[in-house]
Amino acid sequence: MSTQLFNEGATQERAENARLSNIIGAIAVGDLVKSTLGPKGMDKILQSTSGHGDAGVVVTNDGATILKSIPLDNAAAKVLVNISKVQDDEVGDGTTSVCVLAAEILRQAEQLLEQRIHPQTIIDGFRLAVGSARVALEASAESHKDDEERWHADLLSIARTTLSSKVLASDKDMFAEICVDAVLRLQGSTNLDRIQIIKRTGGKVSDAYLADGFILNKKIGVNQPRAVKGARILVANTPMDTDKVKVFGAKIKVSDTAQLAELERAEREKMRAKVQKIAALGINVFVNRQLIYNWPEQLFADAGIMAIEHADFDGIERLALVTGGDIASSFDSPELIKLGACATVEEVIIGEERMVKFGGTGAGAACTIVLRGGTSQILDEAERSIHDAVAVLSQTVGEPRIVHGGGCAEMLMSKAVDDAAKRVAGKKAIAMEAFARALRQMPTILADNAGLDSADLVARLRAAHYEGKSTYGLDLVNSDIADVKGVVTESFKLKRQVLLSAAEAAEMILRVDDIIRCAPRQRRN
Repeated sequence: MSTQLFNEGATQERAENARLSNIIGAIAVGDLVKSTLGPKGMDKILQSTSGHGDAGVVVTNDGATILKSIPLDNAAAKVLVNISKVQDDEVGDGTTSVCVLAAEILRQAEQLLEQRIHPQTIIDGFRLAVGSARVALEASAESHKDDEERWHADLLSIARTTLSSKVLASDKDMFAEICVDAVLRLQGSTNLDRIQIIKRTGGKVSDAYLADGFILNKKIGVNQPRAVKGARILVANTPMDTDKVKVFGAKIKVSDTAQLAELERAEREKMRAKVQKIAALGINVFVNRQLIYNWPEQLFADAGIMAIEHADFDGIERLALVTGGDIASSFDSPELIKLGACATVEEVIIGEERMVKFGGTGAGAACTIVLRGGTSQILDEAERSIHDAVAVLSQTVGEPRIVHGGGCAEMLMSKAVDDAAKRVAGKKAIAMEAFARALRQMPTILADNAGLDSADLVARLRAAHYEGKSTYGLDLVNSDIADVKGVVTESFKLKRQVLLSAAEAAEMILRVDDIIRCAPRQRRN
């Protein structure tokens, strides 16, 4: 006698079927993005059916961008998408690596499950392997923060390594200098809002430059000063229009034009009083989130105040942050209003557009990276590349330890896990060896993406590490293995986060033995 437990239309997968469904979904996501890994990785085109023209086309090799843009139905695949997003938020780079490593761990786990090893035994072995790998990674990490020259060289090397797999790879030395310079201005802060990125089509990618101060993509009002020194700035979000009565639903009837003129005069006087309140604060620059109509614009010009209208909300949030002011919406209590300050405010021309530059900002060293490029897709990908590099560098300033890249760190951890497995009895040792194989897949994928003989290179790299050459990694330019110390450098925090996140995601997926899908909602009529 069968009993129906779920609503009609609901489905259930149990035991091996559920586990296999999850593992296959996760491996499919890893296979989707692994061709983008490394300096020789390829790009993906993401095309939306809703966008028109260039709006619906994204060209990228950023793992987080790819994964968050594609619709997925598999629950385990969504777990990998989530860890990629967390990696992007926490460190800024390594979004592809964390997804690929989790998929490779699950690929090895699938083979262990076929050998009838229990998932909990596999998980216990993986936990021991993660512990050994983490200890080895920490032992290999080094910090040169006490030596300013070597520390700066490390930051440049990290930036070059991050950018080498991006669209900016051909000019990575120039962009590495720009990113390091921008991050060092933050003086240890990880708040990247002080680094503004302006994108303008035209020119070529190498025309990019770093500008001091904050640049707002707006124009200065008519007949107003084009440059102000010793600026006192009021950042506001307030209505500055005079052509509508601010009582919703109100109706006004007039019998002649004199009454209409009197009404307009009252509106103008009301706006004049508001402008006088603003001017009484002692400001010489007024930046408003909303529109500024002709009459208040003229009043600001008469008062010698530079007025900038319709600044986007993200723009005034950043401007308030870097100038040290607050966003005001009413002006009846001047003592509660905090003004911003900077050395100069002036109009500049970038490409063919006029913008407003705030130089010498008071509340910290703000800067703007101006990007140029032939198409909007190149500019968007360049912005993502710069964001990744800047995010990794800002995290490295807080956690100054570094490790070697080019597959060196993964091979080092793989060797440590293999050595630890020899001292563990039982089936857990088999799981640890499988974890070591998953780690070795990372340099294998790097070599495959470069079109090289991965089996030969990875075997030679493994032999080099067992000979004590613990700083050796892949040299994909010369199709060989080489000492990558000081050449290919990565952030310790990035590598640690990739290891821990990938292992935790794989463990979570392995624990599942039942998938219950609710019945789809029925459409009425």
